[in-house]
Amino acid sequence: MVIKSLDKGGFKSPLSAYVEEMKMKKILVPLASGFEEIEALSIVDTLRRAGFLVTIASITSEKSVMGAHDVVVMADALLENAAIQDFDSIVLPGGMPGTSNLLESHTVLNLVHSYHKAGKIVAAICAAPWVLAEAGILKGKKATIYPGMEDKLGNDVKVSQERVVWDGLVGTSRGPGTALAFALSVAEKLGAVKEAQALAKGMLLDY
Repeated sequence: MVIKSLDKGGFKSPLSAYVEEMKMKKILVPLASGFEEIEALSIVDTLRRAGFLVTIASITSEKSVMGAHDVVVMADALLENAAIQDFDSIVLPGGMPGTSNLLESHTVLNLVHSYHKAGKIVAAICAAPWVLAEAGILKGKKATIYPGMEDKLGNDVKVSQERVVWDGLVGTSRGPGTALAFALSVAEKLGAVKEAQALAKGMLLDY
């Protein structure tokens, strides 16, 4: 454990640092074979920079997961093991066939439904809002999805063309080009407003 000096000349004891770390919010990012690499890595990297504990969980039987463009990512855990932990939010990258594989995972669908029911933040980008629709949490809500897939949201969803859309604690976004803005919006929704603004400035991103 790293002990950092405080601005006023004091120091953080190992115990206080540990307590602070335990209070950090935890985010679950399920990864399926064929995930969109730009989206997944933008989400994970940005949220970790914002100070969150992000767990990449493979929905397959292996920690090594290949993306839609042959980029391999080593997950932190298997979803079947991570699912029993208590996270503050679940965020789904899109891509194809990644989204189709997420849809076939009963664990993913159940987690999305249970997190929403528990009042936790649930978010998805690109094609993955389709998963939120299948889990039954988009009814009557405003949402967006990758262009041309609007029908996957269902007839009772208020479809938007905005880059990032939040309706209550449910967030959706459109695709790779909106991934950084989406990730920063998740950070803000989880309370890291100043951190998100600082990151956006450092990234030269106007979101």
